[in-house]
Amino acid sequence: MQVQVHAGDNVQGGDSLSQWAQTEVQNKLSRFREYVTRVEVYLTDVDALKNGGKGKRCVMETRATGRQPLAVNAEAEKVAEAFNAALEKLHRALDTDIAKMRDKSNRETIRTGTDEDVEA
Repeated sequence: MQVQVHAGDNVQGGDSLSQWAQTEVQNKLSRFREYVTRVEVYLTDVDALKNGGKGKRCVMETRATGRQPLAVNAEAEKVAEAFNAALEKLHRALDTDIAKMRDKSNRETIRTGTDEDVEA
């Protein structure tokens, strides 16, 4: 699983933030390793708390094999809080998406196969 971290100009942390984010994503999403090919993390400063709102935003987008991309976002006052909230949302979204590929006996359904998999 490839993890790419993109931080906005007003987000401090540099390489250490990027390494931390990569490690956290790989640890939290390790059980989806065979499905997920890439996770992109975008960390931005929303409005620097000017209007009393949340200050940092984290958007995560993932590409899973044979599935549509999933994207989640979260806002919080601190980068770590926004990141952790978005990571938790992504974990739940992946869990739900992968479950849709399986029937109740944990077998792949015909809905996820290609036309070649279905016999005429």
